[in-house]
Amino acid sequence: MTVTKMNITNEMHDNFVKTHPNGDMLQLSTWAQTKQLTGWYSRRVAVGRNGEVQGVAQLLFKKVPKLPFTMCYVSRGFVCDYNDKAVVLALKDATIETARREKSYSIKIDPDVEVDAIPDLVTYMNSIGFVHKGFKDGLHPDYIQPRMTMITNIDKDEDALIQSFESRNRSSVKQSLKKGVELEIGTRDDLKIFAELMKETGERDGFLVRDISYFETIYDALNPAGDAELFLTKLVPGNVLSILHQSLKHNEDEKERILSRKQTKKTENQLKEIEIVLNKLNEQIAEMEDLKIKHPKGIYLSGAILTFCGKKAYYLYGASSNEYRGYLPNHKMQIEMMKYARDKGATSYDFGGTDNNPDKSSDHYGLWQFKKSWGTRLSEKIGEFDYVLNQPMYTLIEVAKPKVKAWTKKINMRR
Repeated sequence: MTVTKMNITNEMHDNFVKTHPNGDMLQLSTWAQTKQLTGWYSRRVAVGRNGEVQGVAQLLFKKVPKLPFTMCYVSRGFVCDYNDKAVVLALKDATIETARREKSYSIKIDPDVEVDAIPDLVTYMNSIGFVHKGFKDGLHPDYIQPRMTMITNIDKDEDALIQSFESRNRSSVKQSLKKGVELEIGTRDDLKIFAELMKETGERDGFLVRDISYFETIYDALNPAGDAELFLTKLVPGNVLSILHQSLKHNEDEKERILSRKQTKKTENQLKEIEIVLNKLNEQIAEMEDLKIKHPKGIYLSGAILTFCGKKAYYLYGASSNEYRGYLPNHKMQIEMMKYARDKGATSYDFGGTDNNPDKSSDHYGLWQFKKSWGTRLSEKIGEFDYVLNQPMYTLIEVAKPKVKAWTKKINMRR
């Protein structure tokens, strides 16, 4: 049966993306709204058989400065079954038609398809004009989106989920659930709190922080459909004091039991250990009493924006305070967000981009260590493809210009 172009609504497009195994959040029509702030605009194409949608693509366009051309980017698309060659070809033709109308010099796609999922896919895409950009590291600067991400399978109960984490992280998560930190689902107004935490995180970790308007744009686009939530953790001194006093009472009783026994070298060591615990608890109680005076309602320690696309959840942005890190707010936040996503119907939780087992000297090593501690697997995507529509302009922008920039940087470094 012939595959033909279709005109479908945003709702039909998004429903297809959310229910297709190769669908991704970046292909949602609502995500395109978030890109307008940075100069992108969008168009959509769809193809199908006998009135039934078989493939879609959301095309993002950005104007080339000072030139009458655009770049066309199909982020994490096409969304289709790549084994269905007729559908792929129809999407290609529909995309080319739209891209030419928008004066694009090239079309870039990076499907949400893993390397081993479809044998010979690179060869096939090359044969129909899409040039593959190679299998480089996941965070290689040549890619717009990371070619590799880390994903935790969350379709299991809490005990099994925690058991899937690395042992040290597993212990920290279990501790975090007993510390008294609360998790809240924030409102749009609470983005102010998140933005302040993000500013603190950026100053600590040395990266530039986006303005609050960026996070508001994401929230306004995705939250109404239930595809984004803001999470915040809060340290409430009254709650924590109750837990600390219980622990203090338990350890004081234990001390009395040890004292009532015949004193030996073993009991002497036990008393020394319990004294250390009691001293620490008393310090924590004093600290919380002081916090209760200054902030009786508590303080926010961490936050995150979690997004969704059907059965996929994405840890999009996270931030944390420099204070009270011993209460493990980030561990509490992650496990609770995973449970929330699972209860919402998600089966996977994407921690975002990474390299594959980078060297300890790499800038990405710490990121890799953090993400792999959550029982993740490496999701290695097929990578980027370019379809060239204007070879001279493509050579100028994609080949010559980066080489000139690299050469200029090298000369300046020598100077």
